[in-house]
Amino acid sequence: MRIKPIHQTMGLLLGLSVATGLTACNQTEKAGTDKSANKAKDTLQEYVDQRLAGYERVKLTTNLNQLSANERQVLPLLIQAAEIMDELYWKQAYPQRDSLLNTIKDQKTKDFVWINYGPWDRLNGEKPFVAGIGPKSETGTFYPAGMTKEELEKSDVKDKFGLYSVIRKEKGKLISVPYHVVFAAELQKASALLKQAALITTDPGLKKYLNLRADALVTDDYTASDYAWLDMKTNGLDIIIGPIENYEDKLFNARAAFESYVLVKDKEWSKRLAKYVQLLPELQKGLPVADNYKKEVPGTDSELNAYDVVYYAGDCNAGSKTIAVNLPNDEIIQQKKGTRRSQLKNAMQAKFDKILVPIAKELIDKDQQQYIKFDAFFANVMFHEVAHGLGIKNTINGKGTVRSALKEQYSWLEEGKADILGLYMVTGLLKKGELTGDIKDYYTTFMAGILRSVRFGASEAHGKANMQCFNFFKEKGAFERLPSGTYRVNFDKFAKAMNELSAFIIMLQGNGDKSAVEKAQKEKGIIQPELQADLDRLSKKGIPVDLVFDQGADVLGMK
Repeated sequence: MRIKPIHQTMGLLLGLSVATGLTACNQTEKAGTDKSANKAKDTLQEYVDQRLAGYERVKLTTNLNQLSANERQVLPLLIQAAEIMDELYWKQAYPQRDSLLNTIKDQKTKDFVWINYGPWDRLNGEKPFVAGIGPKSETGTFYPAGMTKEELEKSDVKDKFGLYSVIRKEKGKLISVPYHVVFAAELQKASALLKQAALITTDPGLKKYLNLRADALVTDDYTASDYAWLDMKTNGLDIIIGPIENYEDKLFNARAAFESYVLVKDKEWSKRLAKYVQLLPELQKGLPVADNYKKEVPGTDSELNAYDVVYYAGDCNAGSKTIAVNLPNDEIIQQKKGTRRSQLKNAMQAKFDKILVPIAKELIDKDQQQYIKFDAFFANVMFHEVAHGLGIKNTINGKGTVRSALKEQYSWLEEGKADILGLYMVTGLLKKGELTGDIKDYYTTFMAGILRSVRFGASEAHGKANMQCFNFFKEKGAFERLPSGTYRVNFDKFAKAMNELSAFIIMLQGNGDKSAVEKAQKEKGIIQPELQADLDRLSKKGIPVDLVFDQGADVLGMK
C-alpha cells in the first residue's frame, strides 16, 4: 500500500521506485517473442529450480501452554505489528513487488521472489533471476537513482548519513525526508497496535517499552524505547520492531531497514545464561592487542536471553535468517547500558539439525564428526552476539566511531570481529571453568559453521566475514583439506590463528582506515575455486542453504 501525497515535494518520495526494476518488468513482457529471450527464460527457470531447492521449510512454533491468558491476548497484536514491518521492508527493498509478480507465470519464480524480497538472489551475490532484470542498484530506494557517493558527501544536506531518513532530489537539489513522513500511514497503524498491546499487558516493563516504541515509530526517536527495552526483566513476550540494521543500504551502510521479531522467552534457558555478561570487562582486558585498542570498558547492565521466535518480518527474514540478535546498535547506549543478546533457540536448533549436521557429514573429516555438538553451536552463536560488546567502538586516532569511519565497510568487518572474538570468549571461559565441554567440540563446530555461512555469498555481511575467516585460517594452517575432500581442524594452530585474526580485525577497526578494510575484503573476503567446488557438492547433495518459515498466528493455532 502506497502513501497518499502530503504536498508537492512528496511526489518524488512516495513512489520509492528503483529504475532498473521498472524497466525490467517491461522487458520481461516483451521477451516472449524472442527466441534468445526464451532461452534466457529457460536458463533462469533452471537456476530458480536449483536455488529454490536449497531452502528447507520449517514451522515456527512454541509451547503456548507456557503463556498466560494475558500473553495470549497480546501475542496476536505483536504479530500484526510485525506484519506491517514486512510490508515496509518490501517498500524499501523492492516497491514494485506486485507489478513484478503479475508478469511472472511460474509459481517457483514467484516463491523465490518472496524469499528474496525482490528479483535478486541474496545468497548468491544478488544475482538477478527474472529475465530482463539488471544488477541491483547500490542506491536502492534510500537515494535518488544514479546518485554518487561524492554527490551526497559534497551536498549541504544535514542528515547525510541518517539512520531514519531517505535522500531525494527536488528541483535538482538533494533533500532528506524522515521515515515517519515517508511511511506515515503504515507507521501510525503499527504504533496503534503496540499501544493496544500496551493497554492489555500486565507486565510493567513490557507496557513501558511498547508505549515508548509506539511513540518512536511515529517520531524516529528510538533512544528512550531502546533504554526501556534493556530495562525489561520479567516479560514473557518480546518484540524487536522498527528500522534497525544497515545491511540493505549498499551505498553507505548508513540507513536502516525495517524488521521485526516476535519472541517468547525461554525462562529456563535465559536463567542459565545470565552470568556471562558480567565477565565482559575481564575478557576485554585479555584481548590479544595493544592496550590502546582495548581501553573501552564494555557495559554489563544487560542480559543474555533465550527465546522461541514465532515471527520474522522484513530485513531479518531476507536472505540468511538470523538466529541470534545483539541490540541496540547505538554505540552510546552500548557503552552506557550494554546490549541484550537474544538467542533464537528454536530457529537455531532447526539450522543445526537441517543444515549444519548434514554439512559436517559431507565436509568434516570422519574422525572429527564426533565433535559436532548443538551445545557448542549454541555457545558459538551466543558468544558471537556477546562479542559485539567487546573490542573497540571508537577509533584511536580521532576519526570518530568505527561505524562512521568505515561506513559501508563496517558491517561485514564487525560481523567478522564478533565471530572470532566469540570463539576467543569460548576459549577463555573454558579455561576458567565457566563453560564445560571439550575445546575440540567448539572448534570443530565453529569450522562447520564457517562452511555453513560462506554459502551466504559475497553480497551478505556474514558471508564476507566467514570467507575472511576461512581464508585467514587456511593461510595459518588452522585446518587442512584432505584428499578425500574433507576438512580436518588442527586444534593448536586454530587457537593461534584465532588470536591473530582477533588482533588484525580490532586494529583495522581502531585505526578507522577504510581503504585498509577494503583491501582486506578484496584479498580475504572471496571464495576460491576449490572451496566453491566443495560448496557445490553440498547443493548437489540437496543440503539446504537456509530456511523458509511457515509462521503467524494461524501456524501457532491462535486464529
